[in-house]
Formats: sequence, C-alpha cells, structure tokens
Amino acid sequence: MCVKMESKMCAQFLAILLITISGCVSQVRSSASNHKYKSNDPVPLYVNKVGPFQNPSETYRYFDLPFCMPASTQWHDKPEALGEVLNGDRLVSAPYELNFLVEKDSETVCKKKLTPQEVSKFRSAVAKDYYFQMYYDDLPLWGFLGKAEKDAKADPSETKYYLFKHLHFEILYNKDRVIEVNVRTDPNALVDLTEDKEVLADFMYTVKWKETDTPFEKRMDKYSQSSNMPHHLEIHWFSIINSCVTVLLLTGFLATILMRVLKNDFVKYAHDEETAEDQEETGWKYIHGDVFRYPKYKSVFAAALGSGSQLFAIAILVFMLALVGVFYPYNRGALFTALVVIYALTSGVAGYTAASFYCQLEGTNWVRNLLLTGSLFCGPLFLTFCFLNTVAIAYNATAALPFGTIVVIVLIWLLVTSPLLVLGGIAGKNSKAEFQAPVRTTKYPREIPPLPWYRGTLPQMAMAGFLPFSAIYIELYYIFASVWGHRIYTIYSILFIVFIILLIVTAFITVALTYFQLAAEDHAWWWRAFLCGGSTGLFIYGYCLYYYYARSDMNGFMQTSFFFGYMACICYGFFLMLGTVGFRASLFFVRHIYRSIKCE
Repeated sequence: MCVKMESKMCAQFLAILLITISGCVSQVRSSASNHKYKSNDPVPLYVNKVGPFQNPSETYRYFDLPFCMPASTQWHDKPEALGEVLNGDRLVSAPYELNFLVEKDSETVCKKKLTPQEVSKFRSAVAKDYYFQMYYDDLPLWGFLGKAEKDAKADPSETKYYLFKHLHFEILYNKDRVIEVNVRTDPNALVDLTEDKEVLADFMYTVKWKETDTPFEKRMDKYSQSSNMPHHLEIHWFSIINSCVTVLLLTGFLATILMRVLKNDFVKYAHDEETAEDQEETGWKYIHGDVFRYPKYKSVFAAALGSGSQLFAIAILVFMLALVGVFYPYNRGALFTALVVIYALTSGVAGYTAASFYCQLEGTNWVRNLLLTGSLFCGPLFLTFCFLNTVAIAYNATAALPFGTIVVIVLIWLLVTSPLLVLGGIAGKNSKAEFQAPVRTTKYPREIPPLPWYRGTLPQMAMAGFLPFSAIYIELYYIFASVWGHRIYTIYSILFIVFIILLIVTAFITVALTYFQLAAEDHAWWWRAFLCGGSTGLFIYGYCLYYYYARSDMNGFMQTSFFFGYMACICYGFFLMLGTVGFRASLFFVRHIYRSIKCE
C-alpha cells in the first residue's frame, strides 16, 4: 500500500514538473514572439523604474521623478505577469519614439521649466546615485540620471549636481529584428541642479541604427557573457575544486575513522555475545532500548520534516528549470512565478510527509499536525511580508504589492496550496506505514550520563554547520551579488554541483556527529540530528551580516529591512531543508547499525 502510494505521488510530481516547465517555457516563447518589424513600425519602449544603484530593493516608478510625460493618447501601463509584479517591475509607455530603422538627431522630447521643488527632487536622486531602467522590444537598458562633481576651483568642499538631459540610443538590427540596444548620456548636455531655483531643461534624444550579423536567437547572450568570462569561470571552478578537495579530505578522514570504529564495534559486540552473555553492554549498543524512542514535540518534528521535504522538492524542480534554460537573463519575473507555482503545487509533499511520519510516531491529532505543517514556513514568511510590504508602502516603492496581486496570492494559497496540503495529509494518514525500528524500545528511558560542554547542542551545531558552509561560501558571494545587486548569474550547472556537494557534506557530518552522540550513550538524537543538519542556515545568515557591512554599499531602513528580513526567511528555509536531509541520513544510518547487531 505504501509503495503504491509513493509511486502515485512520484507520478504526480512528474506531472507537476512537466506542467511547470511547459508553462514557463511557453511564457519565454511568448515573450520572444512577434518581434518582426518593417521600416517605420513602432517598437515598444517602456520605462520601468528608478532607484539608488546600491539599494536594489529600493526602486520607484519612473514618473515619480518629474520627467517629460508621454502624450495622454500614448500613455498606458503594460500588463504584467505575477512574477513581474513580485519583482517590482512597473512598465509604462515612454515619451520617446524609437520607430524601426528611423534615425533621429537631437529630437526634443519636451521643454520643461523645473520648479525649485522638482530641482530638489532631481538633486536628491543624483546625490543618491539613481539609475533608470527601460525595456525596448523586451531588451533591458539602463543609465544614470546625472553626476555629482567637486568644484575644485571655487570651494573643494562644495559639490555640484548635474542632470543628464540628452540620451543617445544605439540600436543594432538584423533584417527585420531588433538585436541589441544601448543607451548613453551626453556628458556635455547638463542641467545644473546645485541650487533650488527655477531651471529650464530641454530634454532631447538621438537614435542611431546599425546592422549586425548576430542572429535573433542569440540576442540575449550579451547579458550572460559577464558571468561566463574566463576569469569568472576560473573563480567558479576554483570554488568547486576547493570545495571538492576540502570535502573529500575531511569526509574521507571521517569516513575512515567511522568505518574503522564501527568495524571494531561490530567485532567487539559479536565477541561479547559469544563469550559472556551477561557481560554489561557499553557504547551505542548499551542504549539500543532507547535509541528509537520517539522524540518530544513529535507533531512539530513531523511538521518540520514535511516542510523541509517540500522545500527540498522546490529546490530540485527550480534547478531543473534553470538547467533547461528557462531563467535566462532579464526574463522578468520568471523565477518568482516559478517559485509561487511550484510552492503551491508541492504543498502535497509537505502534507504527505508530515502526516505519514506523524502517524508512524503514533500521533493521533493529525489535523492539528497538518495545520502546523502548513504554517511552519508560510507563517513566518507571511508575517515578514506584511511588515516589509508596509515599509515599501510607506516609502511608496515599487516593491509594495498592489492589492490585486495580494488577492491573487491569497487565492492561490486557498484554492491550490491548502487543498493539496490536505489531500497529501489524507494520503499520508491512510498510507498505514509503520515506523521500522530494528530493535524494541524499553518502557522506561535510561538516564543520559553527564557529558562535557562540547557535546552540547549548540557546540555540535557549530561543528556541523561549519563544514558544509565552507564548501559553499565562495559561491555565496556571486549569488548575493546577483540577488542583492546588479551582477548577472547564469552558471546554474556549477551552482547545482555546489548544491549536491552541500547535501552530501550535510548528510555525512550529521551522521558522524550522530554516531559520536550515540557512542557517548546519549540517545536523544532525533532533534539533535535535525538541528545539526540545519545549522548551515545559521552560518549563511551570519554571512549576510558580513556581506552587508563589508561587501556591499546598501544603506537605509528600507533596504536594510528587506535584506535581513527576506534573508531570514531564506535561511530559515535552508534550515528546514538541510535539517530534513541531516535527519533522514542519520535515521538511515542508525537503522543500519542496529540492524547489524544482535540486541536482546
């Protein structure tokens, strides 16, 4: 019955994967279609957002600054997918006309008299190093709003602020397709913003077209070249080789010791059984009657395993989508869309795993366990989102989700996530799987002997988390620079290898620490194995502090709260996922060693 149920679940997951991939790929294909133009055809140009370059989460609508507005007949918002809204994109028609193959020279957008308040707005933006982002035929382009200069002749301490008023667009085409677009600012066409006084600004733009041989299918390759440059690849491969060598040496050393000690234990226990049946048992065999005693708070424990299993499934599915090329650079919101859809569709994994394991532990209130499973990860994430969305609303930033988007997410949770969680829980409850303990559990637990301080939970967690973290910390910088910066990350194959190394090291170090714990006659290993496995998440959060203060220029309350708030949720997810991996590996190991000896 259990095997049959698991095969059904596997078939369901494969179907989910195919649906997700086909949906995301269709989104990619739809965005890459309808790009053929004739001479003088209008090509869609949208302005997206502006914001401080060092604060990637703090972005605002383009027209929050007093730029030239498009004509009322041309003004419209671009319809956006769920992922684009979650990404903070707010695309609006631009005041520039860049028709296909039509060149323009110093075309005037508008002549605008800036009021002192508008000058102050622009000056504040230039002082904070604001950049703008646009999309031309779904190709991204960006530039800075202005520049700040020290006036060395007059007063070295005085800073003068200038706004760029002339944009130069250079567009490359191949027959009837737009291949590449670049924008640069004219350093000589400036508006002085230093003083709060009325200023007349002539906003202009120039358009040049050039032919290229680059095929349309390769027009996005330009944006991934930065991460594929030889010196970057060398660093990534050095990271992997360094991780592999470190992991092989340390795990090989531990494996040798562990296998030799286990072999000696098996020989010793077998010899004791032949020579002296009444001889007092020692070591991990001594606690065979307590090692499979169910843990405290088993409902929470089963819920943590369920949530961790779901997050593990999400990670694997997202990696599959990345490896087949769904997440190409600047595919706006594809990753967020995939995360929302996959999380909703894999909630059955959490329900099935949690309810099945909870019933194996002879739990009775499986409905409460299911509610706990559904809220264990979603609850903290929801509270964090409510706080951060309130902050974004207060800042009037594009990171603030519109009410309609929040309603859509709530409906997905109510109509997809919750029903699948319940269905998975019912399937897990009815699986009738029994906990496979190779030895009997005694009625009364043995007393755990006093242990030295370094065998406590916190020192063991520190030891367990350091080795997996050391295997991934070099790659972490590039991931952080991509998520919390403007660097592009496209080497998903290397990231997947690092992820596999992380899983292997986490499983192995947790197994080793579990053995040493049992050898010290400490039979409370269930929660310890989970906590030790998940402790890498705490190390990653510690790395967040280092990255924020030492490797980035992020500042301000909004950016700081977004960085530490969402990274806390991500690290908590890693804690649950790696904790599940560590416990499953330890459970397999403990079952194996107690099945290999004869216990009365």
